[in-house]
Amino acid sequence: MKISRIKLRVISMPLKSPFYTHLGVVVEREGLIIEVSDSNGISGFGEGVAFSTPWYTEETVKTSLHILSDVLIPLLMENPIKHPEDLAILFKSVRRNHMAKAGLEMAIWDLYAKTNSKSLSAVIGGTRGEIASGVVVAADTLSSSLNQIEKYLEEGYQRFKIKINPRQDYSLLAEIRRHYPELPVMADANSAYTLKDIDRLKALDDFHLLMIEQPLASDDIIEHSLLQREIKTPICLDESIVSFEDAKNAIELGSCKIINIKAGRVGGLYEAKRIHDYCLDKGIEVWCGGMIEFGISRAHNIALASLPGFTIPGDISASNRFWEEDIITPEVTVEKGYVTVPDGPGIGFGINEKRLQETTLFEKLFAF
Repeated sequence: MKISRIKLRVISMPLKSPFYTHLGVVVEREGLIIEVSDSNGISGFGEGVAFSTPWYTEETVKTSLHILSDVLIPLLMENPIKHPEDLAILFKSVRRNHMAKAGLEMAIWDLYAKTNSKSLSAVIGGTRGEIASGVVVAADTLSSSLNQIEKYLEEGYQRFKIKINPRQDYSLLAEIRRHYPELPVMADANSAYTLKDIDRLKALDDFHLLMIEQPLASDDIIEHSLLQREIKTPICLDESIVSFEDAKNAIELGSCKIINIKAGRVGGLYEAKRIHDYCLDKGIEVWCGGMIEFGISRAHNIALASLPGFTIPGDISASNRFWEEDIITPEVTVEKGYVTVPDGPGIGFGINEKRLQETTLFEKLFAF
């Protein structure tokens, strides 16, 4: 792969409506767009999905920009690669910083697929032509939650993730179940609980949830195994799984029955696929989580979710779920509960250059 230049852009865009969790509220989304070009002028695109502040992981937009500019891109300049999988070895000397690694790695996967005139889905082993779409309900009041559910039901979404915390969990889920007894619902706790809340978490078994996501500490595997023995609801791990080794340990310990795979969280598509393959072999269900992304990351998620083990509808909603206008063209749409997997080269979406320029705060170019 003859890389000739890399361009980094920091962009920012307001959400159509605030996104509430017990950890904070997101009203404006910053992100990193990585463009990797070869000597023939073909470009691949990736997206760094760290947030502006370290509320989800320790990474931020600024730390990712630093690691990319001062560590990862210089490493790549000094060590040419033949295949995107080579980056896993090249970046091993850099601890963590998974979102920075993933943004660059995914841009190179897109470039690799385009230079081979294949879709990204086909290159990584995808088997689906369409994927089932779920959506996150992240509102600050019960009425807003119910309104969102009604709206998303009309739009065809197949699974609903409800943000919960100890202040409103049982009452919120009870009211949702009263209105929608058969709705495919899961709860996302974002580490809002401890083992002291075990009786409270047991009570949520009443609602026959698809799963409860990351109820305990964001870096825990051990205590989740203890909790899973006590509750009927399947535990899904998210923040705890940042590597293949984490996934393997969690499965061996019985810490979860489901894993949420986010390529950005685990360092890229190569590691995400390794986790997927292991879970498929072990009979552990997986699904593709979302990060309030722009269209480039969403496109990579579509390719990832086309792998055979992704049996649960993921957080891959339409572009208009968050944005008045996305940075890709055409925008991602949901039709009768499904998103079509593009069969064009690479991620299968073009770049809305006008929108990208409008939202750019900063850019930096690296010539090889």
